[in-house]
Amino acid sequence: MISFKILKQSSRSNARLGVIETPHGAIETPAFVPVATRGSVRLIPSERAAELGTQLLICNTFHLHLTPGEALVKEAGGLHAFMGWEKPILTDSGGFQVFSMGFGMDHGMGKILQEEGQKTLAAGAQPRRVRITEEGVFFRSPLDGRELFLGPRESIAIQEALGSDIMFAFDECPSPLADQAYLEQSLEKTHRWAAQCIAAKATDQALYGIVQGGGVPELRRQSAEVIGAMEGFSGFGIGGEFGYDKESLERMAKVVTDALPAGKPRHLLGVGHPEDFDYIARGGADTFDCITPTHYARHGTAFTSEGRLDMGKAIHREPAATHIALDPACACPVCTTYSRAYIAHLVHAHEPSGAMLLSMHNVFRFNALARELRERIGNDEL
Repeated sequence: MISFKILKQSSRSNARLGVIETPHGAIETPAFVPVATRGSVRLIPSERAAELGTQLLICNTFHLHLTPGEALVKEAGGLHAFMGWEKPILTDSGGFQVFSMGFGMDHGMGKILQEEGQKTLAAGAQPRRVRITEEGVFFRSPLDGRELFLGPRESIAIQEALGSDIMFAFDECPSPLADQAYLEQSLEKTHRWAAQCIAAKATDQALYGIVQGGGVPELRRQSAEVIGAMEGFSGFGIGGEFGYDKESLERMAKVVTDALPAGKPRHLLGVGHPEDFDYIARGGADTFDCITPTHYARHGTAFTSEGRLDMGKAIHREPAATHIALDPACACPVCTTYSRAYIAHLVHAHEPSGAMLLSMHNVFRFNALARELRERIGNDEL
């Protein structure tokens, strides 16, 4: 199990400092959580991820079920032993794949729209590639095409075999195109599945319930009240979309955190660009995950104190760049070892080590930004 202690509540917002104690160590919050979908942070070995300031990782139940399978992971002693990772691990339930492999793939979109548009998905709509039922979801394996079923009991059984410190309840992550009638039906399903996850749990692992409700404040509040009142949750996840700008992200998170029990941790799922950090903290989230640092690194982008750098640009391969670190203000092992010109050369030459070094720097940078959040909250500046 886990425990949570609030060290300081901001007088200016819902931001707070805290510590989550887990069987694999303490987590100082707010904390950024790198994504290790298949048991690995892309291009970064586990021991390196720890050296870069990472406190915990989030792995994905659906993808680990596909390969290598939870039976193999359990035989290895669980995810911690399998990955060589001694710090805490969260496992996402597979609920996000209900969207990403369904309506997300159908419409070629992520869970957050760039601008407000018409809600085109009505109650009863079904995606083409997955089938959502009252009991769970039928998928087609992207590896071999075989039919897979994932419901509350199946998700919990897989997560228990994986052995994470914190599991998430299985939910439906709705599309941002869903209208209110669709969201209402989806929410009822998510709440029912949450209760089934509690009933199915047979281990001492912590379990988080997930609040949904799309971009409708009243549905968000309703979901937070229902999930927050369920006995059996050690903390809460906040999933789905949050509106169309940074201010709506903070407002929607605040609607949820105002309605949740104050003494339990809250995790914001799948949000975390650097410009989001202040809004996330002010909204009251304690931990949050995002693929951004490694995803952007693989496309040649570095997040620095100067802003984003496109390392594919020729200017970074000019002579002056041989005397400049990737980020002169950064103390990560990449910036203290290699020049900006060298990393730009690797990116230009399509050397995999270029993406690896950028991934390491970006993860360090994101963890450093989270540490700065904690300092600012401690000073009551946020």
